[in-house]
Amino acid sequence: MIVRILLCLSLLLSAIPAGAKVDWTDLWWNPSESGWGVNLVQSDAFMFATFFVYGPSGQPTWYTAQMTWDQPQLAFVGPLYTTTGTGVTFPWVPGNFSARNVGNATFRPTQGGISVSYRGTLTYKFDDTGLTFTKSIERQTLTSIDLAGSGVFTGGQYGEYYDCTASTDNSTYTDAFDLEVTQTGRNLHMEFTYSSGFSCTLSGALEQYGSLHRINGAAYRCSDGLNTTATVYDLKSGSLGIEGRLYAPTVSPGCREAAKFSAVYATGQAAQ
Repeated sequence: MIVRILLCLSLLLSAIPAGAKVDWTDLWWNPSESGWGVNLVQSDAFMFATFFVYGPSGQPTWYTAQMTWDQPQLAFVGPLYTTTGTGVTFPWVPGNFSARNVGNATFRPTQGGISVSYRGTLTYKFDDTGLTFTKSIERQTLTSIDLAGSGVFTGGQYGEYYDCTASTDNSTYTDAFDLEVTQTGRNLHMEFTYSSGFSCTLSGALEQYGSLHRINGAAYRCSDGLNTTATVYDLKSGSLGIEGRLYAPTVSPGCREAAKFSAVYATGQAAQ
């Protein structure tokens, strides 16, 4: 993609960028064990987990965990609690509340590739029995989410070309864009018009994992002649706009491309 490379700062890269910050906040479950799950709510390096599970007698119960990111373990780790309080049908009595540390919990996101945002492993251990449980979990989809919204956005993109045939083509770029998004059922089409003077489209069938979406094998075409495929992932719609990442294993001249983009709605009053 010569046009964009001419706008870049040269930088030698040899792999997909690591350490991308991910928000794991979502409802998680194991599809083969319907009926229980865990809510993960992340605040920077801290994560609060609410388990909705069943006790020894099969009655609904719950536990909470307060976990902090542990870089050596590549996981969130912390104590597991059980709590008691006033019954839901009675006026709240503050003195009735108690929390007891009953073990520990770990949430370890799946590592490797470009699917780390969707799956993970939940491990929890009870001190009184010594029992440890390990569950494979993934984001749970509740309803379909409309990514197009008003369909008109404006934003910015940061990307990297790496593993190029000629090392001098390894580079980074930043670019502003206007974006039009259309969605028909599970098919999404995004058209980027960049301030650098060309345009690109990404289109394909959506997969949804909780609040996140991805397109495997998206058609990736640009006005400078690029015609290839890309994976669009971590695609998410919010109250202010849309964001996501893309990875293309083959772009000219003989490079890989990895990029992230974010855009706000370009319609309506900004104060709303």
